[in-house]
Amino acid sequence: MYHNEKKDTSDYIFGIRPTIEAIKSGKEVEKILIQTGINGELFGELNRLIKEYKIPTQYVPIEKLNRITGKNHQGIIAFVSPIAFHEIESIIPTLFEQGKTPLILILDRITDIRNFGAITRTAECSGVNAIIVPTRGAAQINSDALKTSAGALFKIPVCREENLKNTIDFLKESGIQIVACTEKTNDYYYNIDYNAPTAIIMGSEEDGISPEYLKKSDFKGKIPLMGEIGSLNVSVACGIMLYEAVRQRQIN
Repeated sequence: MYHNEKKDTSDYIFGIRPTIEAIKSGKEVEKILIQTGINGELFGELNRLIKEYKIPTQYVPIEKLNRITGKNHQGIIAFVSPIAFHEIESIIPTLFEQGKTPLILILDRITDIRNFGAITRTAECSGVNAIIVPTRGAAQINSDALKTSAGALFKIPVCREENLKNTIDFLKESGIQIVACTEKTNDYYYNIDYNAPTAIIMGSEEDGISPEYLKKSDFKGKIPLMGEIGSLNVSVACGIMLYEAVRQRQIN
């Protein structure tokens, strides 16, 4: 079992020095909000750490920071993840060494926290070996996500990747087929063979999977829709895809 849990599960910290110390102590910082126009020697030290650890940042007006906390934030609020992130490059070889057939889930810009938590719960129940999310444009892993996941976020490895394109290339080079869940195909999801090592990509509800990732997919499958609404909730669609893989692997 992979252990992701950390002692400190607070959603954010604030202040320049506390953020510097949090990074140096090894805490998983998901994102840092920085007040527009901030400078100074201490901020320079923080900025160097941000670049070294490739931490996502966003420059925002002071009003946004004040809405998050009324305390002396010094122009810095850092969102701290309650889980430890993993490296997909380490997970895949281990799975093959153990004689397992990898089932990986790639989430392309799933930003709704509750959707992400629900997806993680389904992924853990269906035996997914790892979830891959982008460094930017992904739901924040906070207490809401943990609650919705019913603890699954402490049991399944989550890999945060700077470049999903490169990650997909790595998976393909490792012998893992890429399956995209998309309406932009005439093929149905249940006609794909999931008995091979597989990574399933789920896209955002707004515009689906990014075109560059669709092009890299080995297979594209759509879920038939019989009603008038044009799409399923992404967490529901994800469950359908994953349990088709479970079904096929159980009967073979």
